[in-house]
Amino acid sequence: MKMMSSSGSVIAYTFRNNIPNLKHPFTCFRIRPPCTTASSSYSFTTSISFTGNSFFRRMERYWAGNSINKNKGMVEHLQRYGVIQSKKVAEIMEKVDRALFVPDGSPAYEDSPMQIGFNATISAPHMHATCLQLLEKNLQPGMHALDVGSGTGYLTACFALMVGPQGRAIGVEHIPELVAMSLKNVEKSAAAPLLKDGSLALHVGDGREGWPEFAPYDAIHVGAAAPEIPQPLIDQLKPGGRLVIPVGNIFQELKVVDKNEDGSVTMRTETSVRYVPLTSREEQLRGY
Repeated sequence: MKMMSSSGSVIAYTFRNNIPNLKHPFTCFRIRPPCTTASSSYSFTTSISFTGNSFFRRMERYWAGNSINKNKGMVEHLQRYGVIQSKKVAEIMEKVDRALFVPDGSPAYEDSPMQIGFNATISAPHMHATCLQLLEKNLQPGMHALDVGSGTGYLTACFALMVGPQGRAIGVEHIPELVAMSLKNVEKSAAAPLLKDGSLALHVGDGREGWPEFAPYDAIHVGAAAPEIPQPLIDQLKPGGRLVIPVGNIFQELKVVDKNEDGSVTMRTETSVRYVPLTSREEQLRGY
């Protein structure tokens, strides 16, 4: 790994001849084409060159973790960079303290995914903000939301606060230990009353099969990359509902799938991303 000189505050690294492990360090990031200038003294880029396959991308964090030590500061940075443009999303992300959902001792407000054990990660804050904004209209009070690959429970808690006690927020995670951890995390968060009254629930299960009990869903989020969109998730999407899911293997795209009132679906690509694979519990524990 070699540090490259750069202008302003941009710091670039190039990896050659030795392919870095992308399972965890760069998962749950938005990936953007190279640009020439840095937008802030906190921003930095990581450029990765794979010898032999012509792959060249820039993965961007909006700030380094040691520049922020409060949840409100994290949200303000996301607003400053234009990632959060919705007042409601900002309000919810301020209420749900990310520090309650990351491993002890982690830089909770760094704009980076983090390992949470069991070959799983929690997404970078800018990805959570992006997905909340994409789903905001489908997370209105009284609506039903499904979070596939709920991990430590952060985004499920955000969904629950958005749909409120008259709605339903369901998290599905196939690692029992992570579900147990997420329940403890939520119990310490602003979403605790919703867990107690049953409008928020976290279950052990294969998220590729959805969670039929509370279908159809107005909003479905998937926190891992599928080689193709699982049909049960489309089937469990309500007409007028929206599914946000990363799709692909090495090259991944965040897909936005809308179900029309006649049951047909339309799909578009929001951005290129890098997530861990959506796979079986056994394959995940083996390291994919």
